[in-house]
Amino acid sequence: MNRVCSIFSQILHLFPRLEFEQLVRQHRAERHARGFTCWGQFIAMLFCQLGQAHSLREICGGLASCEGKLRHLGLPEAPKRSTLAYANEHRPWELFQALFQHLYQRCQSLVGAQRRFRFRYRLLSLDSTMIDLCASLYDWATYKRTKGAVKLHLLLDHQGYLPQLVVITPGKVQEIEVARRLRFQPGTMLVFDRAYVDYAWFEHLTGQGVFFVTRLRSDAHYRVEEERPVPPRGSILRDQIIRLGSHWYRQPSLLRRIEVHVPEWEGPLVLLTNHLGLGPTTVARLYRERWQVEVFFRALKQNLRVKSFVGTSANALKIQIWTALIALLLLKYLQLIASFGWSLSNLVALLRHQLFVHRDLRAWLDQPFHPPPESLPAAALQLPLLVTAEA
Repeated sequence: MNRVCSIFSQILHLFPRLEFEQLVRQHRAERHARGFTCWGQFIAMLFCQLGQAHSLREICGGLASCEGKLRHLGLPEAPKRSTLAYANEHRPWELFQALFQHLYQRCQSLVGAQRRFRFRYRLLSLDSTMIDLCASLYDWATYKRTKGAVKLHLLLDHQGYLPQLVVITPGKVQEIEVARRLRFQPGTMLVFDRAYVDYAWFEHLTGQGVFFVTRLRSDAHYRVEEERPVPPRGSILRDQIIRLGSHWYRQPSLLRRIEVHVPEWEGPLVLLTNHLGLGPTTVARLYRERWQVEVFFRALKQNLRVKSFVGTSANALKIQIWTALIALLLLKYLQLIASFGWSLSNLVALLRHQLFVHRDLRAWLDQPFHPPPESLPAAALQLPLLVTAEA
């Protein structure tokens, strides 16, 4: 006799209902609600991501086909398409952002303290990606004359490769505009590309005690203050202490310019950092780590629903993106607690078919290709009858 609830229900146990209801009251998300709760909306949108549903029809139809297995999820019945569409358009997306932050804290506690680099604080990568939209349907997200887009700004924590901060803006918003609003702990090592080159922002980071590694533009003006020796063997071609600026402007703080030989490139890779004490090879390794944020974007777009959306309003789009980020954190959480070496794509593909299977989640994660333990026959579960002899 199977006494285990479905895998989908066990996944939802990561979101305690009491905390969820507190967030709902905090954001006043169920104001004027009639029957359809925020919990039901969250289940439907999470099913959209984990079940790979492409439309409202597939979400509602997929849940309706599992009608007998919805009550243990806290959902009395499958929602109607119009009900779910109205909720996505009018209920605040900030509720899903708060859920993401709670789940991030839980995933962060599972990540070990091992670090590839010796820093007091964590290594962070800052980058953004574009999500293309139809300009006629998403007129609020105009990017070009015939093209719409939103931009996903991400701060990736390299300790576990978890997204620490996400900002969703229209496609016209520049990366540096979002970066100027961010605040970092002193001692943080920040890695970003040339889209964030801003000399005033560099000086602001240096004043805060934040270190950075980026690429130097080819047209940058600078003056060499010191030539440092480079390792006799390796890919480091030049290590210089420079001061940015031309004859009419000088950057107050000294920076460091490092040339790295990359076999795949025609010319050297020119890096810029305000950390004057690190070895040049370490600085090159730090910038190589920035590729992990590109890997994160690729995993998000290939495995979850962030390219086609079930609503056209800005609120519905943000809810779906935040739910995709929550689903990605869930997948990384399952990877952390499993002893089996899951790849993200393989976990997404197999989990889709196991959502409403009644099986222990931890046992399935550790041994996904082993059959579940056989349940006892019904005759063995019956209590023996006491037969008394007639007097």
